[in-house]
Amino acid sequence: MQATLNTKLRVSHITSILPKQGIMSERLFRETIEMIQDEAFMRRAMEIAERGRHRVMPNPLVGCVLVREGNIVAEGWHDHIGGLHAEQMAIADAESKGIPTQGTTAYVSLEPCNHFGRTPPCTESLLWAGVSRVVIGALDPNPTVRGGGVDALKRGGVDVEVGLLEDECEGQMGHFMHWCRNRRPLVTMKASTDSKGRVDGPSSHPSSRFSSDRSLELSHEIRADSMAILVGIGTVLRDDPSLTVRGPGIGPRDSPIRVVVDPSNRIPRECKLMVDPEAPTLLIQTSQYDSSQDPPHVERLVIAEEEIPVARILDMLGDRGVQSLLVEGGPFTWSRFLSEKMVDRARICVSDVDLGGDGPTFDTKSLRESGLILSSEEEVCGDSIEWWIRESK
Repeated sequence: MQATLNTKLRVSHITSILPKQGIMSERLFRETIEMIQDEAFMRRAMEIAERGRHRVMPNPLVGCVLVREGNIVAEGWHDHIGGLHAEQMAIADAESKGIPTQGTTAYVSLEPCNHFGRTPPCTESLLWAGVSRVVIGALDPNPTVRGGGVDALKRGGVDVEVGLLEDECEGQMGHFMHWCRNRRPLVTMKASTDSKGRVDGPSSHPSSRFSSDRSLELSHEIRADSMAILVGIGTVLRDDPSLTVRGPGIGPRDSPIRVVVDPSNRIPRECKLMVDPEAPTLLIQTSQYDSSQDPPHVERLVIAEEEIPVARILDMLGDRGVQSLLVEGGPFTWSRFLSEKMVDRARICVSDVDLGGDGPTFDTKSLRESGLILSSEEEVCGDSIEWWIRESK
């Protein structure tokens, strides 16, 4: 595992980007050099953490680098659910190369765990390895940790620093952080429209995809980054979707749960969600219905209210440990989530085609009214991809 970039920051290079002598004291100069080095090492930890994307859920993305005398000597990241944690992989990397870890500094994007799960505590691994300093990006809000990692390291005589690039580290593991603090999934809404804002063609015509192949690939990456995918019953009746991840590798973690809001039990028994066992299917309904013929991958859950509140759905999914929910459709479901201000971010794909007819439409005005703001926009093979995020208070 060799670093893909030169992480040794030489004083001669840093001098060229700092104020000239006389403006800054020698002590401040050295402290600034150390800060720049620290940030570079933490960014490397975040960079390698991305190697576990899609595969580590419900665990967060975490990276770790071990540094001695300004050089990265070992790297690790949480690669897949059930695998070594980032700190443990970095220590194993050093051992495999015959590099001693005694006296090194560990830069890790999330507070090391101090509890037994699928693996032993990372704090014990760091203490065993003789790491003398640990620089942490973000504290772990998980109630099984809550600062325990920092305390355990300090009791072991390790110098601990917390909060380096904290916002960026938290942003990388946003789903995990959101669920830990709110016990609800972070909600992403995904919609596609034609050039006139239509989301479907004439009802007399079969439904068909109209965005580019590249946009479809990006859509599956969003699915792979989700623990559940939700649609309304109207989308099932119109499109008969599979709601599975095709393309990005997600194993060995489970496939996202397929959730259908179907108050009156209109779902056809022969539709793909009922027949295909590739992923669990959860039907949310307002009354008990005959489930005796349901296949094993189908579960029915009753929320006995005339109009099922979005908040109840999110609470239920949060209680099941779902950290990230993708709301795919259709217009009525989008409207419900937006009107209740339950969308945290939205991805809108606008194609240059014209579907014609008087099919349902979607207006980004509803995103603004829900408290979302346009964050970015890019062209992808003729489609315009917009990302909207909830405005910070």
